[in-house]
This record gives sequence, C-alpha cells and structure tokens, in this order.
Amino acid sequence: MQILVVEDNPSTARAIRSMLEAKLFAVSVAADGASGLELLGRHVHDAAIVDVGLPGIDGFELVRRVRSEGVRVPILMLSGRDAIEDRVAGFAAGADDYLVKPFAEDELLARVSALLRRTGERGDATTIEVGLLRVDVAGCTARYAGVPLTLGPTEFRLLEYLARNAGMTLSRAQILDRLREERTGSSNVVDVFVSQLRNKLRRCGADGVIETIWNVGYRLRP
Repeated sequence: MQILVVEDNPSTARAIRSMLEAKLFAVSVAADGASGLELLGRHVHDAAIVDVGLPGIDGFELVRRVRSEGVRVPILMLSGRDAIEDRVAGFAAGADDYLVKPFAEDELLARVSALLRRTGERGDATTIEVGLLRVDVAGCTARYAGVPLTLGPTEFRLLEYLARNAGMTLSRAQILDRLREERTGSSNVVDVFVSQLRNKLRRCGADGVIETIWNVGYRLRP
C-alpha cells in the first residue's frame, strides 16, 4: 500500500519513512503543503500522514482543501500541539486521527494500520484512473481506452497496486506482499504475473505501460 508523508522536518520524515518501509509500505514524501496537496490530488495513496506545522499551506488548511476536492484518503495528523482545541481543529478540518509528537514507532504504525483497516471495512467504491487506464476497484474490472481487460484475480490485484502507485517503483518484495503469494517461493512469480498482465494490456494497445526498473522491480507509467 502507498502512504504519503507530508512533513517538513527531514529527520522526522526519514524516520517515518523508515518505519513504514520496514513494514513493506511504499512511501512518498512531500516537504510542504503545496506539494502534499498536489500529490494527494492524484488519488493514488491508501493513507496520508500530515504534519500540522507545514510551510506555506499548513496541515489544517491542506486537509480542508483535499476534503473539499472530494479526496477521501484516510489522514493521520501529526503535531507537537496537544491542546484540546488543536485536536478539535484537526478533526474539524477532516482528519481521521490525530497523533501528538513525540510518538512511539509502535503507536504510529498501529494508528496507520487502524485507518487502513477501517477504510477496508467501509468498502469504499474506488476508481483509479491513470491516463487511458481505468480500474474499478469495487467492481474488480479494468479498461484501457475503453476496452475491457479480462484479468484473473491476481492479475487484477497487481494492476490495482501498480495503478495506485503510478510513477512509483515497487520492489518485487512489495509486490509479492500485496499479491499475498507465498513469500518463501521464487520471486519469479512476480515476473510471471507482470508478463501476463503486459500481454493483456498490449492487446488493448497499451504496450510499454508497465516499465521494468532493473534490479529493483516495476512501475506503471503515469
């Protein structure tokens, strides 16, 4: 799953990124509110961690804007402010949870996992669009340039994961975890499913949409 971290303190951003990547999340980082707003507007993240004290557009305003634009991604706000009015302001802006700094690693991971779990339980209908590709997560269907793709369950999960993280390089280990394949088996299983998916995309005129990043993994061209 893809997590966006909007944090202007480089050391804090690195620490959070390390925590999340150790749990096999794909992580992108924005250092200010404007960048965070732009990235959240792409609708490719499964959750976001947003610091209140951002330069330019602060965390409260960032959350208000993305909510007004219809972005429903679960958001955890971070702040050194622990006053009740600050927490209320965070929830009023549209945050789903609020965590005060300094925080323990286990608590941050537990909060993120809880947000993701609650989102899954709600069963939110989600449509991901990347260029001519349209993935209907709720209906488990996909189209390219209007042409339906006939995909097996694993191929669909792979395409959904790549689409949610369009432009991001995903390692074979991350993809294996997403596909829920046997982790002790050969990593070649990823290459097999990518090859199958590429062939089906190619038949719809989508040749080269999935790029190979040598010695790392794959990414969907945005």
